[in-house]
Amino acid sequence: MAYVIPAPAQVTVPVEGGSEFPVRHVFCVGRNYAAHAREMGANPEREAPFFFAKPAHAVLAHDTTMPYPSKTASLHHEIELVAALAKGGRDIPAAQALDHVFGYAVGLDMTRRDLQAEAKAAGRPWDMAKGFDHSAPIGPILPADRFGRADHGAIWLKINGEERQRGDLADMIWSVAETIAALSTLVELAPGDLIFTGTPEGVGAVGKGDRLVGHIDGLPDLSIVIGH
Repeated sequence: MAYVIPAPAQVTVPVEGGSEFPVRHVFCVGRNYAAHAREMGANPEREAPFFFAKPAHAVLAHDTTMPYPSKTASLHHEIELVAALAKGGRDIPAAQALDHVFGYAVGLDMTRRDLQAEAKAAGRPWDMAKGFDHSAPIGPILPADRFGRADHGAIWLKINGEERQRGDLADMIWSVAETIAALSTLVELAPGDLIFTGTPEGVGAVGKGDRLVGHIDGLPDLSIVIGH
């Protein structure tokens, strides 16, 4: 097929042990840990899962530098478990949802918090607060059969060696399976989709030159540096 402009390059994420995972779309579930929901001023007991998205080109590779984004003075970190889908579909039952997962990775939902607060106050979309360039750092994907669990295990983030966030996957309000099932009632999921599954409490600002290391038990760590 002849294109009128050069076709964009396929965004990929390395798979642990070799090969690449092609990214189609990036979905994120908001406020999926009770303590984080409370620190953001929400009541987790009354909130159904809600979702937002990032473009595929927001993905940033492990062990690289994330340029400090423009138009913000409050860039925040949110450490998350990421599920990478090998199969898609609509209205996927929760009991079958994990069969759609290729593997898991450590991710960061980087957020221009000041822009998000302004958007919330004005009743406007969050897109420029969440879906900006390089806003979805992700570590190598580990195939699901080598991870073996998505319902428990420590999750933490360190900045310059100091721990800033800590939780456990067991603290998620909506499990990975429930999240996939709920999302599939809103959109048709497909192979190549990434789903960021929410962050524990302790989100906060990062500065230029900071080194972030994210960890989830059983998965390869994610490391990035915030550039100037």
